[in-house]
Amino acid sequence: MRLFRLLWVFLRVGVMGEAAYPANFLAHLIDSVLELATALAGLALIFAHTSTLAGWRPDELVALVGVYFLVGGVIGLVIQPGMEQLTESVRDGTLDFTLTKPEDAQLLVSVWRVEIWKVVDVGLGLVVLGIGLARLGARVGAAEAAAFAAALVAGGIIVYSFWLILATTAFWLVRVENILVIFQSVYEAGRWPVSIYPGWLRFALTFLVPVAFAITVPAQALAGRLTWPVLGGAALLAAVFFLAARLFWLAGIRHYSGASS
Repeated sequence: MRLFRLLWVFLRVGVMGEAAYPANFLAHLIDSVLELATALAGLALIFAHTSTLAGWRPDELVALVGVYFLVGGVIGLVIQPGMEQLTESVRDGTLDFTLTKPEDAQLLVSVWRVEIWKVVDVGLGLVVLGIGLARLGARVGAAEAAAFAAALVAGGIIVYSFWLILATTAFWLVRVENILVIFQSVYEAGRWPVSIYPGWLRFALTFLVPVAFAITVPAQALAGRLTWPVLGGAALLAAVFFLAARLFWLAGIRHYSGASS
C-alpha cells in the first residue's frame, strides 16, 4: 500500500509539472499513434502473404502488439524515468537527500519521477489488447485470463528488476545512459514473438534481456499457448531477478560515497 500511496503522490506531481506544457501531450499522442499504425501496418503486410507467422495467427499478434504497447507504456511512465533519474542523482550526489528520508530508498527511486504522457501508450495498448481479445473471442477463458495476469505481473517484475540492476551500475560506472538506451532499442524486438528469431537471439531476448517474459509470454497465455511449467518458471525467474536486484542495490548503496566525498 505504501508503494501505491507514493506512486499516487508522484503521479500528481508529474501531472502538475507537465500540465504547463499541453503541447507535449499532442506531440506524444501523434508519435504513439504513428508507431502503432506502423506496427499494425507491418502485420497487415505480412498476413497479406501468409496465414500464420511462426504458428501465430493475426488476431494473436494483434493481442501481442497490445501487450507490447501496454508494457512499454508502463516502462516509460514510471520505470525508465525513475532509473534515469537515479543515474543522474548518483553522478551529481543528490541521492544523499533521498537516502536521508525515512522511506526505503529503493522504493523512492522506483517511483520518484513519472512521465505522465506515457499514459497515452498504456491507453493505446489497452485498446489494441481489447481488440485482440475480441477477435480471439471464446478462445480466452478464465484459465487463460488468469495465466495472462500472472504472466504480466511476473514479466513486469522481471523488467523492473532488470532496469534497477542496470541503473545501479551507476554506483561503479561514470555513465550508464548508453546501457539504458540499448535496452530500449532491444525492447523493440518484442513487437514480434520471440519464436520468429534464431535460437541465439531467442536465448538473448529471454534470459539476457528479458523481453520475452514481458511481452511474448503474456501473449502466449491469451492465445492458449502458455504451459503451466513455463508460467511457473516465469514466476520463479521474477523472484530470482527481484532478489538479485535488491541485493545489488544494497551493495551499490554501501559503495556510494555521496556528494560530500
